[in-house]
Amino acid sequence: MPDTPTDPLASVVALLRPRPSIAKLVEAGGRWLVERSGLSSPFYAAIVEGRCRLTLNTGRTIDLTAGDFVLVPDLHGFTMSSETAPPPGAARLPLETGPGRFRLGPGGAPMEMRALVGHCSFAARERALLLSLLPEMIHLAAHDRLMALVPLLHEETLSDRPARGMILERLLELVLIEALRSGPGPAQAPGLLRGLSDPQLAAALQRIHADPAAALSVAGLAREAGMSRSAFHTRFQAALGLPPMAYVTAWRMAFARDLLLRGGLTTAEIAHRVGYGSAAAFGMAFRRLEGVSPGAVAGKHRARGG
Repeated sequence: MPDTPTDPLASVVALLRPRPSIAKLVEAGGRWLVERSGLSSPFYAAIVEGRCRLTLNTGRTIDLTAGDFVLVPDLHGFTMSSETAPPPGAARLPLETGPGRFRLGPGGAPMEMRALVGHCSFAARERALLLSLLPEMIHLAAHDRLMALVPLLHEETLSDRPARGMILERLLELVLIEALRSGPGPAQAPGLLRGLSDPQLAAALQRIHADPAAALSVAGLAREAGMSRSAFHTRFQAALGLPPMAYVTAWRMAFARDLLLRGGLTTAEIAHRVGYGSAAAFGMAFRRLEGVSPGAVAGKHRARGG
Protein backbone atom coordinates (compact mmCIF):
# COMPACT_ATOMS: atom_id res chain seq x y z
CA MET A 1 0.00 0.00 0.00
CA PRO A 2 1.20 3.58 -0.53
CA ASP A 3 3.18 5.32 2.18
CA THR A 4 1.37 8.63 1.70
CA PRO A 5 -2.22 9.54 2.63
CA THR A 6 -4.78 8.45 0.06
CA ASP A 7 -6.82 11.67 0.18
CA PRO A 8 -5.70 13.69 -2.88
CA LEU A 9 -5.05 16.99 -1.09
CA ALA A 10 -3.41 15.33 1.92
CA SER A 11 -1.20 13.21 -0.34
CA VAL A 12 0.05 16.25 -2.29
CA VAL A 13 0.84 18.17 0.91
CA ALA A 14 2.55 15.07 2.38
CA LEU A 15 4.76 14.69 -0.71
CA LEU A 16 5.64 18.40 -0.63
CA ARG A 17 7.05 17.75 2.87
CA PRO A 18 6.67 21.31 4.25
CA ARG A 19 9.31 22.53 6.67
CA PRO A 20 8.98 25.77 8.69
CA SER A 21 11.78 28.32 8.42
CA ILE A 22 10.87 31.89 9.42
CA ALA A 23 8.04 33.18 11.61
CA LYS A 24 7.64 36.84 12.54
CA LEU A 25 5.26 39.15 14.32
CA VAL A 26 5.26 42.31 12.20
CA GLU A 27 3.95 45.56 13.67
CA ALA A 28 3.64 48.74 11.63
CA GLY A 29 2.44 52.30 11.85
CA GLY A 30 2.34 55.36 9.65
CA ARG A 31 3.38 54.99 6.02
CA TRP A 32 5.57 51.93 5.55
CA LEU A 33 6.72 49.43 2.96
CA VAL A 34 8.74 46.23 2.89
CA GLU A 35 9.90 44.62 -0.34
CA ARG A 36 11.46 41.22 -1.00
CA SER A 37 12.69 39.63 -4.24
CA GLY A 38 14.64 36.58 -5.35
CA LEU A 39 12.54 34.26 -3.21
CA SER A 40 11.24 30.79 -4.01
CA SER A 41 9.30 29.71 -0.98
CA PRO A 42 5.80 29.35 0.42
CA PHE A 43 4.58 32.45 2.28
CA TYR A 44 1.65 33.08 4.57
CA ALA A 45 0.34 36.02 6.57
CA ALA A 46 -2.46 36.34 9.12
CA ILE A 47 -3.58 39.91 9.77
CA VAL A 48 -4.25 40.26 13.49
CA GLU A 49 -5.07 43.97 13.53
CA GLY A 50 -5.39 46.85 11.07
CA ARG A 51 -4.97 46.87 7.30
CA CYS A 52 -2.21 46.52 4.68
CA ARG A 53 -1.68 45.98 0.99
CA LEU A 54 0.11 42.99 -0.57
CA THR A 55 1.43 43.03 -4.14
CA LEU A 56 2.98 39.88 -5.63
CA ASN A 57 5.78 39.99 -8.19
CA THR A 58 3.18 38.86 -10.74
CA GLY A 59 1.44 42.21 -10.29
CA ARG A 60 -1.55 40.85 -8.37
CA THR A 61 -2.55 43.20 -5.52
CA ILE A 62 -4.93 42.58 -2.62
CA ASP A 63 -5.94 44.65 0.40
CA LEU A 64 -5.87 42.72 3.66
CA THR A 65 -7.71 43.52 6.86
CA ALA A 66 -7.93 42.09 10.37
CA GLY A 67 -8.95 38.43 10.30
CA ASP A 68 -7.66 37.86 6.76
CA PHE A 69 -5.29 35.02 5.89
CA VAL A 70 -3.26 34.77 2.70
CA LEU A 71 -1.16 31.85 1.43
CA VAL A 72 1.16 31.97 -1.59
CA PRO A 73 2.51 28.43 -2.20
CA ASP A 74 5.36 29.59 -4.47
CA LEU A 75 6.37 33.18 -3.75
CA HIS A 76 9.16 34.79 -5.76
CA GLY A 77 8.81 38.39 -4.68
CA PHE A 78 6.36 40.77 -3.01
CA THR A 79 5.73 44.22 -1.62
CA MET A 80 3.77 44.69 1.59
CA SER A 81 2.82 48.22 2.61
CA SER A 82 0.42 50.56 4.31
CA GLU A 83 -2.60 51.45 2.21
CA THR A 84 -0.77 54.66 1.25
CA ALA A 85 2.82 53.73 0.52
CA PRO A 86 5.66 55.97 1.72
CA PRO A 87 7.36 58.33 -0.74
CA PRO A 88 10.34 57.06 -2.77
CA GLY A 89 13.55 57.07 -0.78
CA ALA A 90 11.86 56.62 2.61
CA ALA A 91 13.63 54.24 5.00
CA ARG A 92 12.34 50.68 4.64
CA LEU A 93 14.46 48.59 6.99
CA PRO A 94 12.44 46.84 9.70
CA LEU A 95 13.50 47.35 13.31
CA GLU A 96 13.83 44.14 15.33
CA THR A 97 12.18 44.82 18.67
CA GLY A 98 12.48 41.32 20.13
CA PRO A 99 12.88 37.65 19.15
CA GLY A 100 10.80 37.16 16.02
CA ARG A 101 9.25 40.63 16.38
CA PHE A 102 9.73 43.50 13.92
CA ARG A 103 8.53 47.09 13.60
CA LEU A 104 7.91 48.91 10.30
CA GLY A 105 7.29 52.59 9.64
CA PRO A 106 8.39 55.85 11.31
CA GLY A 107 9.53 55.36 14.88
CA GLY A 108 7.09 57.83 16.38
CA ALA A 109 4.00 56.58 14.55
CA PRO A 110 1.39 54.68 16.60
CA MET A 111 1.06 50.98 15.88
CA GLU A 112 -1.80 50.46 13.39
CA MET A 113 -1.18 46.98 11.91
CA ARG A 114 -0.09 43.65 13.37
CA ALA A 115 0.45 40.49 11.31
CA LEU A 116 1.87 37.02 11.83
CA VAL A 117 4.06 36.36 8.80
CA GLY A 118 5.91 33.20 7.90
CA HIS A 119 8.02 31.51 5.24
CA CYS A 120 8.59 27.79 4.93
CA SER A 121 10.17 25.37 2.49
CA PHE A 122 9.12 22.27 0.61
CA ALA A 123 11.62 19.42 0.88
CA ALA A 124 10.12 17.57 -2.10
CA ARG A 125 12.37 17.31 -5.16
CA GLU A 126 9.22 17.10 -7.27
CA ARG A 127 7.97 20.45 -5.99
CA ALA A 128 7.45 22.00 -9.46
CA LEU A 129 4.91 19.37 -10.46
CA LEU A 130 3.16 19.42 -7.09
CA LEU A 131 3.04 23.22 -6.95
CA SER A 132 1.53 23.30 -10.43
CA LEU A 133 -1.53 21.59 -8.92
CA LEU A 134 -2.02 24.41 -6.38
CA PRO A 135 -3.36 27.95 -6.89
CA GLU A 136 -1.11 31.00 -7.13
CA MET A 137 -2.68 32.43 -3.99
CA ILE A 138 -5.38 31.70 -1.42
CA HIS A 139 -7.02 34.68 0.29
CA LEU A 140 -9.53 33.98 3.06
CA ALA A 141 -11.47 36.49 5.15
CA ALA A 142 -12.50 36.00 8.79
CA HIS A 143 -11.28 32.40 8.97
CA ASP A 144 -11.38 31.54 12.68
CA ARG A 145 -9.64 28.16 12.41
CA LEU A 146 -6.61 29.55 10.61
CA MET A 147 -6.45 32.58 12.90
CA ALA A 148 -6.24 30.09 15.79
CA LEU A 149 -3.69 27.77 14.14
CA VAL A 150 -1.19 30.40 12.99
CA PRO A 151 -0.44 31.75 16.52
CA LEU A 152 0.26 28.18 17.66
CA LEU A 153 2.69 27.75 14.75
CA HIS A 154 4.50 30.96 15.65
CA GLU A 155 4.63 30.20 19.35
CA GLU A 156 6.19 26.80 18.64
CA THR A 157 8.67 28.30 16.14
CA LEU A 158 10.05 30.62 18.82
CA SER A 159 10.16 27.92 21.51
CA ASP A 160 12.83 25.35 22.33
CA ARG A 161 10.70 22.52 23.65
CA PRO A 162 10.98 18.74 23.16
CA ALA A 163 9.63 17.40 19.84
CA ARG A 164 9.54 20.96 18.50
CA GLY A 165 10.45 19.91 14.95
CA MET A 166 7.74 17.26 14.72
CA ILE A 167 5.06 19.58 16.13
CA LEU A 168 6.06 22.37 13.73
CA GLU A 169 5.79 20.07 10.73
CA ARG A 170 2.35 18.86 11.78
CA LEU A 171 1.10 22.38 12.52
CA LEU A 172 2.39 23.61 9.16
CA GLU A 173 0.66 20.74 7.36
CA LEU A 174 -2.56 21.64 9.20
CA VAL A 175 -2.27 25.31 8.19
CA LEU A 176 -1.60 24.44 4.55
CA ILE A 177 -4.42 21.89 4.27
CA GLU A 178 -6.93 24.12 6.06
CA ALA A 179 -6.06 27.06 3.79
CA LEU A 180 -6.12 25.03 0.59
CA ARG A 181 -9.36 23.20 1.30
CA SER A 182 -11.10 26.44 2.30
CA GLY A 183 -10.43 28.22 -0.99
CA PRO A 184 -13.14 28.88 -3.61
CA GLY A 185 -12.62 25.65 -5.57
CA PRO A 186 -14.85 26.18 -8.63
CA ALA A 187 -13.41 29.70 -9.15
CA GLN A 188 -9.79 28.53 -9.00
CA ALA A 189 -7.46 28.32 -11.96
CA PRO A 190 -7.04 24.75 -13.27
CA GLY A 191 -5.49 22.53 -10.63
CA LEU A 192 -6.17 20.06 -7.85
CA LEU A 193 -8.47 22.30 -5.80
CA ARG A 194 -10.70 23.02 -8.77
CA GLY A 195 -10.86 19.30 -9.54
CA LEU A 196 -11.75 18.42 -5.95
CA SER A 197 -14.56 20.97 -5.96
CA ASP A 198 -16.33 18.87 -8.62
CA PRO A 199 -17.87 15.81 -6.85
CA GLN A 200 -17.61 13.61 -9.95
CA LEU A 201 -13.98 14.50 -10.64
CA ALA A 202 -13.21 14.21 -6.93
CA ALA A 203 -14.29 10.57 -7.05
CA ALA A 204 -11.85 9.91 -9.90
CA LEU A 205 -9.05 11.80 -8.13
CA GLN A 206 -9.66 9.77 -5.00
CA ARG A 207 -9.26 6.61 -7.09
CA ILE A 208 -6.00 7.87 -8.63
CA HIS A 209 -4.45 8.83 -5.30
CA ALA A 210 -5.74 5.81 -3.39
CA ASP A 211 -3.23 3.44 -4.95
CA PRO A 212 -0.60 4.49 -7.55
CA ALA A 213 -0.15 0.81 -8.44
CA ALA A 214 -3.76 0.30 -9.52
CA ALA A 215 -4.55 -0.45 -13.17
CA LEU A 216 -6.15 2.80 -14.32
CA SER A 217 -7.69 3.88 -17.61
CA VAL A 218 -9.74 6.82 -18.83
CA ALA A 219 -12.73 4.51 -19.25
CA GLY A 220 -12.40 3.16 -15.70
CA LEU A 221 -11.97 6.63 -14.19
CA ALA A 222 -14.98 7.86 -16.16
CA ARG A 223 -17.06 5.04 -14.65
CA GLU A 224 -15.79 6.06 -11.20
CA ALA A 225 -17.00 9.59 -11.93
CA GLY A 226 -20.32 8.39 -13.36
CA MET A 227 -19.67 10.05 -16.72
CA SER A 228 -19.13 9.10 -20.32
CA ARG A 229 -15.52 8.68 -21.38
CA SER A 230 -15.48 11.77 -23.64
CA ALA A 231 -17.30 14.03 -21.16
CA PHE A 232 -14.97 12.93 -18.35
CA HIS A 233 -11.83 13.52 -20.42
CA THR A 234 -12.97 17.02 -21.41
CA ARG A 235 -14.04 18.05 -17.90
CA PHE A 236 -10.93 16.58 -16.26
CA GLN A 237 -8.55 18.43 -18.58
CA ALA A 238 -10.42 21.71 -18.13
CA ALA A 239 -10.36 21.40 -14.33
CA LEU A 240 -6.90 19.92 -13.77
CA GLY A 241 -5.01 21.37 -16.72
CA LEU A 242 -3.84 17.89 -17.77
CA PRO A 243 -5.48 14.94 -19.57
CA PRO A 244 -6.45 12.17 -17.13
CA MET A 245 -3.67 9.72 -17.96
CA ALA A 246 -1.03 12.46 -18.07
CA TYR A 247 -2.11 13.36 -14.54
CA VAL A 248 -1.93 9.69 -13.51
CA THR A 249 1.61 9.38 -14.88
CA ALA A 250 2.76 12.63 -13.29
CA TRP A 251 1.36 11.58 -9.92
CA ARG A 252 2.99 8.15 -10.16
CA MET A 253 6.37 9.70 -10.97
CA ALA A 254 6.09 12.18 -8.10
CA PHE A 255 5.28 9.29 -5.75
CA ALA A 256 8.13 7.22 -7.23
CA ARG A 257 10.63 10.05 -6.76
CA ASP A 258 9.63 10.31 -3.11
CA LEU A 259 10.20 6.57 -2.68
CA LEU A 260 13.58 6.84 -4.41
CA LEU A 261 14.67 9.59 -2.03
CA ARG A 262 13.46 7.73 1.02
CA GLY A 263 15.66 4.74 0.08
CA GLY A 264 15.29 1.14 1.16
CA LEU A 265 13.53 -0.11 -1.97
CA THR A 266 14.92 -1.47 -5.23
CA THR A 267 13.93 0.07 -8.55
CA ALA A 268 11.87 -3.06 -9.29
CA GLU A 269 10.00 -2.70 -5.99
CA ILE A 270 9.27 0.97 -6.70
CA ALA A 271 8.14 0.09 -10.23
CA HIS A 272 5.62 -2.35 -8.74
CA ARG A 273 4.37 0.27 -6.26
CA VAL A 274 3.58 2.76 -9.01
CA GLY A 275 1.90 0.35 -11.41
CA TYR A 276 4.66 -0.81 -13.78
CA GLY A 277 5.25 -4.45 -14.58
CA SER A 278 9.02 -4.16 -14.77
CA ALA A 279 11.89 -1.94 -13.72
CA ALA A 280 12.69 -1.34 -17.41
CA ALA A 281 9.19 -0.04 -18.22
CA PHE A 282 9.22 2.15 -15.13
CA GLY A 283 12.71 3.46 -15.96
CA MET A 284 11.63 4.46 -19.47
CA ALA A 285 8.54 6.30 -18.17
CA PHE A 286 10.52 8.01 -15.42
CA ARG A 287 13.27 9.15 -17.80
CA ARG A 288 10.71 10.40 -20.33
CA LEU A 289 9.06 12.64 -17.72
CA GLU A 290 12.04 13.53 -15.53
CA GLY A 291 14.86 13.57 -18.05
CA VAL A 292 17.05 11.30 -15.87
CA SER A 293 16.96 7.67 -14.77
CA PRO A 294 15.61 6.55 -11.39
CA GLY A 295 19.10 5.33 -10.48
CA ALA A 296 20.60 8.75 -11.19
CA VAL A 297 18.08 10.43 -8.89
CA ALA A 298 18.76 7.99 -6.06
CA GLY A 299 22.53 8.16 -6.59
CA LYS A 300 22.59 11.97 -6.55
CA HIS A 301 20.53 11.99 -3.38
CA ARG A 302 22.91 9.55 -1.67
CA ALA A 303 25.91 11.64 -2.78
CA ARG A 304 24.34 14.65 -1.04
CA GLY A 305 24.11 12.65 2.15
CA GLY A 306 20.31 12.15 1.95
